[in-house]
Amino acid sequence: MAVERTPAVYIVTNSFHGTLYTGVTSNLPGRVYQHRNGTFRGFTAEHGCKRLVWFEIHATMEEAIVREKRIKRWRREWKYALIEADNPTWRDLAEDFGFEPLLRTPGVEKQVGPGSSPG
Repeated sequence: MAVERTPAVYIVTNSFHGTLYTGVTSNLPGRVYQHRNGTFRGFTAEHGCKRLVWFEIHATMEEAIVREKRIKRWRREWKYALIEADNPTWRDLAEDFGFEPLLRTPGVEKQVGPGSSPG
């Protein structure tokens, strides 16, 4: 099953334990490209949510939409737990699709991850 045309729910963020955006798409690499390049105006562009930290593939778009709506109602802590169950370091999963690593800009996103100190 090719990920390019598969229904998926995903979460992007701007930093470790930062702002989260939950979305749904039938083209995950294409949607990641759009988030990274600021194609969409609005929440993700305003908050710099470009880092893919979680995704889940579904058999149908209907299933994916139901799951997206459910996750959007969750508390932030539950979303953190969902992400950290599969991606405890909040690694940018977009790199697995061939995307270049995001540049880190001091003052724009936190540089601190789990097990590290800020100084």
